[in-house]
Amino acid sequence: MLEVTTEYIIVGAGLSGLTSAYSLQKNREINFLVLESKEQVGGRIYTTNSGVDLGATWFQSNHKYVIDMINDLNIERFNQYDAGKSILVYNSMEPAHYFEKDTSLPSAYRIAGGSLALINALKNKLDGKIKTNTFVSEIIETKEGVSIKTENTIYKAKKVIITIPPRLTNFISFTPSLPKSILTVMKNTHTWMSNAIKVGLTFRTPFWRQKGLSGTLISQVSVVTELYDHTNASENGFSLMGFVNEGLRDKDPKERKESVLGYLEKYLGSEIQEYLIYEEKDWSKDKNTSMGEIGSKYTSLQYGDNEFQKDYFNRKLLFSGTETSIVNGGYMDGAIYSGIAAVQKILKEDM
Repeated sequence: MLEVTTEYIIVGAGLSGLTSAYSLQKNREINFLVLESKEQVGGRIYTTNSGVDLGATWFQSNHKYVIDMINDLNIERFNQYDAGKSILVYNSMEPAHYFEKDTSLPSAYRIAGGSLALINALKNKLDGKIKTNTFVSEIIETKEGVSIKTENTIYKAKKVIITIPPRLTNFISFTPSLPKSILTVMKNTHTWMSNAIKVGLTFRTPFWRQKGLSGTLISQVSVVTELYDHTNASENGFSLMGFVNEGLRDKDPKERKESVLGYLEKYLGSEIQEYLIYEEKDWSKDKNTSMGEIGSKYTSLQYGDNEFQKDYFNRKLLFSGTETSIVNGGYMDGAIYSGIAAVQKILKEDM
């Protein structure tokens, strides 16, 4: 079996993993590799060819780590469109309630070119450092550092940062075994996005705007639980994007699509049937995201458990990722923060 030796290994090429790699590089550390089990990078950031974000989408004005990162990479941000009347459905048997956003409240932001623009910008900074289609099966502590086993290669490094969702570490064997406390926390930490079904519809024109509608529709009790205007930054690509009720997960895709279109037609008009592209992403079916963790999580989720802030394998193994973050866990901001924090920690220890 091939052996490769480097200084640091990062497991996972999602936003946190790529942030860690970029942070190492900015600190003039060049001896590192990122190991990614998928063919593509990005984790739970997924922008389709039509420009629809079916993964992580928005950030807020207080998400300073996202803002600092996109500024550093010269990526444009723009405001989520919310002008006009929005629709709130309390009960599908009753008339909808229409409301307008309080203009004194800040809008959410989106990334020009889709959230994948952030991933691609980071990837372009890391030429030759990312190994895709590389599944980590075992991590072994050694006297010198760690040994990371994949299908065809053993990677030897001084330290490793694990950035994949905590529950997915169940696929990795640790020698010696990690403490029961961290294993329990990993098992019980909900994987952000793992239960979501997202839908995107692309159109020739933003017909909802022409009707004085914002494109926002909120209903926790029916076919589509949330919907938003997803027009691109250049305003030449017109889409709606939102979340499908998880109760439709087991329906035939064609039947689910008909339910979605019929529901949206009721509130937005017959123009909804004139879509150019209809797209869905059920994250529960993504083996690199979900472990059969089905079920809505509308309650406040607890991320950033103290167990994730500790070192393991005698300070040779660290955890990162949005679920581990003590700052804005469950958001892109948390992923970036945790990626930076992990690197700061290992560099400080190595001084």
